Amino acid sequence: MTNTLVLDVDGTLVDTNYHHAVAWFRAFRRFDLTIPTWRLHRAIGMGGDKLVAAVAGEHVERAHGDELREAWEEEFAPMLAEVRPLEGAHRLIAAALEQDLTVVLASSGKRHHVDHYVKLIDASGITSTSSDDVEDSKPAPDLIEVALRRVDHSGRAVVVGDSVWDCGAAKRAGLPVVCLRTGGFGEAELREAGASAVYEELDQLRADLTDLPMA
Repeated sequence: MTNTLVLDVDGTLVDTNYHHAVAWFRAFRRFDLTIPTWRLHRAIGMGGDKLVAAVAGEHVERAHGDELREAWEEEFAPMLAEVRPLEGAHRLIAAALEQDLTVVLASSGKRHHVDHYVKLIDASGITSTSSDDVEDSKPAPDLIEVALRRVDHSGRAVVVGDSVWDCGAAKRAGLPVVCLRTGGFGEAELREAGASAVYEELDQLRADLTDLPMA
């Protein structure tokens, strides 16, 4: 049996959460809506299909949801070249493969964004998901379930993320989750959301690969 490491991407392997928050802020400003960036940051990690209503209300989603998501993508596009991998991203994946773990990326990002990140972290050949693959994004479990179906998953699995939304998706999928603080969420809130361990950086997680909880 092969155990599986289900990796979130944004905020976990690449440093994008604050770029996304700024892009959303600018997108809302196009419609004369000012959402504090701290509130936007707190929502990063859930899918864009949920974010608008979460930070601005259902009435804004009904009136401008699709337009806001288009505006966010336009605002984020110039920042894509600025995105850098988080330290240790490639080392984590390489170590997991060396330990005969199956690695799959469970991202709710746009497909062209995910493809760009895969190149940044030198993870070609690693199976990944995107927002194109599901109708319901995190904290729904759909992305994790699709990711597991796409790999030879015959053993146990653990989810690695950076946000409370990753924790919620893992819980709904019936899997344990460990988290990084690289997305800007605090250790206490990640543990309260269900993370069994919280790491400051990816190399610390890599050192614990053989001891991660699997279910």
